[in-house]
Amino acid sequence: MKYLDKIDSPSDIKRLSPDQLPELCSELREFIISSCAENPGHIGASLGTVELTVVLHYIYNAPKDKIIWDVGHQAYAHKILTGRRDAFINNRKYKGISGFPKISESPYDAFGVGHSSTSISAALGMAVASELEGSNEQVVAIIGDGALTGGLAYEGLNNAGAHKNNILVILNDNQISIDPNVGAMHNYLLKFTTSHFYNKTKNRVWKYLGSDKLRSLAGKFLFSTKAAFFKSGSVFESLGFRYFGVIDGHNTEQLLETISQLKEISGPKLLHIVTKKGKGYKPAEDDQVVWHSPGNFDKNTGKRRSNGNQSADRYQDVFGETLLELARQNKKIVGVTPAMPTGCSMNIVMKEIPERSFDVGIAEQHAVTFSAGMAAKGLLPYCNIYSSFMQRAYDSVIHDVATQNLKVVFCLDRGGLVGEDGATHHGAYDLAYMRCIPGMIIAAPMNELELRNMLYSAQLHDWGMSTIRYPRGYGEGVSWRGAPFEAIEPGKGRVLSDGSKVAVISLGTVGNDAAEAIAEARLKGYNPMHIDMRFLKPFDEELVLKAAERCKRIISIEDGTVVGGLFSAISEFIASRSLDVKVDGLGIPDTFIEQGTVPELKAECGYDKEGILKAITNEP
Repeated sequence: MKYLDKIDSPSDIKRLSPDQLPELCSELREFIISSCAENPGHIGASLGTVELTVVLHYIYNAPKDKIIWDVGHQAYAHKILTGRRDAFINNRKYKGISGFPKISESPYDAFGVGHSSTSISAALGMAVASELEGSNEQVVAIIGDGALTGGLAYEGLNNAGAHKNNILVILNDNQISIDPNVGAMHNYLLKFTTSHFYNKTKNRVWKYLGSDKLRSLAGKFLFSTKAAFFKSGSVFESLGFRYFGVIDGHNTEQLLETISQLKEISGPKLLHIVTKKGKGYKPAEDDQVVWHSPGNFDKNTGKRRSNGNQSADRYQDVFGETLLELARQNKKIVGVTPAMPTGCSMNIVMKEIPERSFDVGIAEQHAVTFSAGMAAKGLLPYCNIYSSFMQRAYDSVIHDVATQNLKVVFCLDRGGLVGEDGATHHGAYDLAYMRCIPGMIIAAPMNELELRNMLYSAQLHDWGMSTIRYPRGYGEGVSWRGAPFEAIEPGKGRVLSDGSKVAVISLGTVGNDAAEAIAEARLKGYNPMHIDMRFLKPFDEELVLKAAERCKRIISIEDGTVVGGLFSAISEFIASRSLDVKVDGLGIPDTFIEQGTVPELKAECGYDKEGILKAITNEP
């Protein structure tokens, strides 16, 4: 490569002339495609921000100036240009670099991200700190139009517009997050950016007005054009931001000229750019949903390679197909998801029953309260949210659902360790944070058939407000499709195998690892009891008491934090009864777990098959 091989830091970019930047962008795009073909990642969003990234590092002086990315899916070019080009081969791998910006990884990562809509608030905080310190740092936040559906983004905009600190927000508008964007803001931006009248006028301004006139005339002229087209004017101007745009986010010349001039303007500013997700790689441009994170692929043909256990079905598809079957039978059932219809397979329901399935955008808190509103009117919402994203809606679960005793079924996808996305995405805490909510039923299936039956049972009278959590990826290969529904009584576990001395009590799919470990332990002369709790709450005290009476040791196993989850529940029960039994807990320890494959991370945490076997055979 002509330029990229010589870029070890942003200072190296500044040695290039402006007319050399497009070639650097081409090389960078090719590097990302080649790397992601063999080492999967979030390719689509990062291909769309190549030119923007190069220009930002060309103009600003990071790490002194702060460049803050939202979500982090857009930041591969940023990582490559900031001293991590050679390390990028281990992006998202165990002990490698994170797939997201991370403060501890590089001084160029001004703020760590993984969830959406945080950049504006973080940027304002840094801008205020800079002013208080008397420094002259520039602060830039890059946020996608999908992340603008998150309430935190509006809170940040509202506060930043009132503070009047020097901050530049760049709205990267590509019409999509993971699935196509939804909502009023999306419709506003789409209408705006596709207006023939506005874009024709804007292009004439760029063509005929020189750069000296741009600052004094273009902003006012384009805003008056917006006001003419949108009678109420710009929503961003009304929040206290000076609005500039819309410009082509792949035109380095236009980006250079515009951002260079905006750098000299004080106060809160918003630059609206339009980009294409997957830019420069046709397969990614043609199917932006799939190519958000496509797995391994042949970069020459674009053919995706198979990933995972193809002999089994994904848990998310068990959810989607079962929910559709239930919704056909029960007209009260509705489905809700915050911007994850494909990721959680709610799209299966949306295709057939669109009037009873809702994608509310990246707005988890709203998803929960919206569900509560429907439940208050007698509907039965199945609200599907990734476990780590549900953390953002915790108050709504308590205040809007639990205190009002409303029946909402929370289906938490990606429960437990999720793999390469790392600490921000592991579903480590849902068992613990749901357990302390009065009246909450918490269920975790051991396989696909159990998930199907739990989804069915949740609509029945003896189930109230409930959480059903299950992992990312493929199941155990258990037949489930078309199986007759069987009701599962809440709070009742089951003994999978009887035994003595050691009782293994598992919750959820980790019970399959436990079963394998127990089978090997039996070959070594051990005879462990195995209990599948099925429910963390209500807690099956009778089964745990049985284990405590027959065994000297209990080993709890959960794909979640041992602090506050199954281990805590068993320990509390044993202590309350003053029972003479030792309890050991296997699960996610009290620390943040980084990225890697799920087997690698389970081994690190000590609750893979080998770790469980070691715990069983490690007699005191």
